Amino acid sequence: MSSLPSRRNALPLSRPDLWACGVLVAFTLIVRAAWFGDPNADLDEQLYSLIGNAMLDGQVAFVDLWDRKPFGLFAVFALAHALFGPGPEAYQLLAAGFSAAGAVLTYVIARDLTDRGTATAAGLLYVVLSAIYGANSGNSEAFFVPMMLAMAVLLRDPAHPQATGRILAAMLIGGLALQIKYTVLPQCVFVGLWALWGQYRHRRSPMGIVALGAVCALLGLLPTALVALGYALAGYWDEFVFANFISFFDRLPAAGGRMRPDIAAFMVPFAALALVGMRTVWQARPAPVPRTYVFVLLWLAASLVTVFLPGTVYRYYLVALVPACVLTSLPFFQPKEPTGFNIPALLPAVLYLAVMPFQFMATQENRIATEAFAQAIAPRIDAAAGRCLFIFDGPTALYRMTDSCIPSRFVYPDHLNNALERYALGVSQEGEVARILATRPPVIITADSAFTPQNPEAMRRVKQALARDYSEIASTTLHKRVVRAWALRN
Repeated sequence: MSSLPSRRNALPLSRPDLWACGVLVAFTLIVRAAWFGDPNADLDEQLYSLIGNAMLDGQVAFVDLWDRKPFGLFAVFALAHALFGPGPEAYQLLAAGFSAAGAVLTYVIARDLTDRGTATAAGLLYVVLSAIYGANSGNSEAFFVPMMLAMAVLLRDPAHPQATGRILAAMLIGGLALQIKYTVLPQCVFVGLWALWGQYRHRRSPMGIVALGAVCALLGLLPTALVALGYALAGYWDEFVFANFISFFDRLPAAGGRMRPDIAAFMVPFAALALVGMRTVWQARPAPVPRTYVFVLLWLAASLVTVFLPGTVYRYYLVALVPACVLTSLPFFQPKEPTGFNIPALLPAVLYLAVMPFQFMATQENRIATEAFAQAIAPRIDAAAGRCLFIFDGPTALYRMTDSCIPSRFVYPDHLNNALERYALGVSQEGEVARILATRPPVIITADSAFTPQNPEAMRRVKQALARDYSEIASTTLHKRVVRAWALRN
């Protein structure tokens, strides 16, 4: 293989580039349209949506409804619902916009390293892998990964004539990304150090670098500091600190550790992409390695830290690896001569389009089953009388779909049934479950199989109440789990 091409990474894009970006946007919408309108497309986003809608009604995140994600993520969902309504289409549409931006930004960086056709394939692969690994609807990765790409686009070239302004803009973007998910911190630190190293290479004075680094740190922390200040002024400082920082360390790690067998298996495609690209570059030595490719390699390392920073790793966390792995693989797909259509690089996108009809059918079945389940429950809920649905295990979206009141500030089922959360809520899991059961909820939702290790005492209390006072009124299969509704007997 010849050496990687190195283009001057500057905007604006040419007309052919804009056509390529149009293809990426259209492809993103086609792929993600399969999940539009599905209230149970994934799990976590249902909680973010519930809190975002509640914020529009004046409720306060971390106080009235609890989670440990940053305030900015709930603000994004509140914005989506303010613009597009209370349903899942709101955040799914906004996430699709972010995903399209991520595909375009992947293309922009790829154009530093390869021809237009291969760069377009890289953007398509970003969309495909993001969907496969779980950022298909509204997970936090759908929002913060494009923000990391925006930082990369701005700072991959330390010699840019407008480097200082781009550094400051990138650090502010990184600060906003921290308010989507705190685990982006390693990537933000890497990008900041890369930018400061570039300034050092271009003979900026040591004091100037120190001053710039301080400004970068301040800009990166500014969004979080403003949120913290707002909570302090509102009298909710303790609630903010516990939810955002303390509870993270109180959560127990998974028994299998970070690299469980399923996670190791999910890592294989990423490892393959990265290794074939790096091997191709190694075989091309002593050809020079473009600075953008060095940046991508280091960014990949920082992304790995982001993924494995939490004590428990889930499949959708791996979406943070997608852009750097795709870009690292480019030398392997680089054609000997520039071409409009790089068939090997386009193959994953073509194959994914071929199976999209099956995804549409599966999503529609899931949507219909969830809506029918909600309709069976709704007549038994009386929010005005304080008779609230209790979802011990099942789709959080059922609270909105049945117009139910909320029986606890710990609204996410996983927070009350997951044994890993036992010491991370600031209250007793078992005690909170007992308190809710004492209100005699008109309907309780359970699932036959769990996603996580279960708190046996909380489970025992629920089973006792069901056996004593409840009868099954509906059941359905959602995401390969049987979910049941139990109504209070008169």
